Amino acid sequence: MRILLINHFPLTGSGSGVYTSNLAKSLEAKGHECAIVFPENRNEYEHCGNIKLYPVFFKNTETIDVERQADFNFPCFTTHPRSTFTFKDMADEHWEKYLEIFRVKISEAIDDFRPDIVHAQHVWALAGVSAECCKEKKIPLVMTCHGTDLLGIMYEKKNNGGWGTSLAEDAGEYSSKIVSISTDNSVIMNELLPEFSDKVVIIRNGSDHSVFYKDDNIKKEDVLEHLGIDTGFAKTVCFVGKLTPIKNVESLLRAAVYYERPEVVTLIAGDGELRKELEELTVELGLKNIKFLGNQPHNVLKNIYNIADCSLILSKREPFGLVAIEAMMCGAPLIASDQGALPEFVTEDVGILVDADDPKNIAEAVNSILTGQKKFDREYISSTISKKFSQDSIIDEYIRVYEECLKDQK
Repeated sequence: MRILLINHFPLTGSGSGVYTSNLAKSLEAKGHECAIVFPENRNEYEHCGNIKLYPVFFKNTETIDVERQADFNFPCFTTHPRSTFTFKDMADEHWEKYLEIFRVKISEAIDDFRPDIVHAQHVWALAGVSAECCKEKKIPLVMTCHGTDLLGIMYEKKNNGGWGTSLAEDAGEYSSKIVSISTDNSVIMNELLPEFSDKVVIIRNGSDHSVFYKDDNIKKEDVLEHLGIDTGFAKTVCFVGKLTPIKNVESLLRAAVYYERPEVVTLIAGDGELRKELEELTVELGLKNIKFLGNQPHNVLKNIYNIADCSLILSKREPFGLVAIEAMMCGAPLIASDQGALPEFVTEDVGILVDADDPKNIAEAVNSILTGQKKFDREYISSTISKKFSQDSIIDEYIRVYEECLKDQK
């Protein structure tokens, strides 16, 4: 099969971007051909093996001399490490330009790549544009609901509708299947868009096990030295993710008041709109060993997970939590929010569920691991999660969905 993937974000810096590139690489490994349409705001951008890429260019800090470049940055549901411009910020003229340049690019990609099926990420605007193009060419459409798209629909429904929701409904009408990345995610989607509930199929997220794995050769001193951090710390706590309100990093910092001591370092990898505010809160709380690392490449994240005594993900409601899978693939026990999709796979043998709004509860969980009161088998965590959630272990589920859609189309 030839599969054209569409995403609202670049292929790095967001969960759906990583999801899209992982999916494409796994499909290629199975003998299928893939291409990706996605926004970009840099001349030099990451490539994805031999997969054909169709970037749509937006303006950032550098000038990109390409035809049809938008004169604004690519929009997000919350924020992205390379854009703080959100769908809420978009005026009608932004929407018109955004949809126009993607409509042209998706149509060109379909004519050039000639896909058997189109798979759009997010139940949102570009899925609607994809539906228009697919309908014209009689190509089946599959969508994946990632969760942040539901935040967009919630916001627009509270404000009497909008461009994104209207296009999402158009896409739902035409699409053959809608993939939800978790049961919790599908419950919310069915509440917001009940007319499409019969099209929903749940396929969990997967991560690239060739990138994230337990590596006994990684030494804590080497990793800390590479990051420019004192190598004398005996214990390591980590968080990886965007520094945005939904990720709830403030609770981590307030918990650190109760677990921080001279031998414990907390590594925060990621960036976002709240970074300055969180750095100021760190000073205000008198924390000494919180290290803000900014965005880090996957090979560095793998190293961080491998040396972490525990990894935290305290989102108020996480649709899935790809970073949770990445951390556990590397053997790190997970301390996770007891809300959203995380309880679907964070069991007591791989981690601890906490009230993410209760810093003392979070700190108790951290301390139970750091002191050895709660012990985890890192080899077991890595092998169990890798078996269940590696991209290769779930790719056949997607292939079956595509084949069903193609059969129905005939």
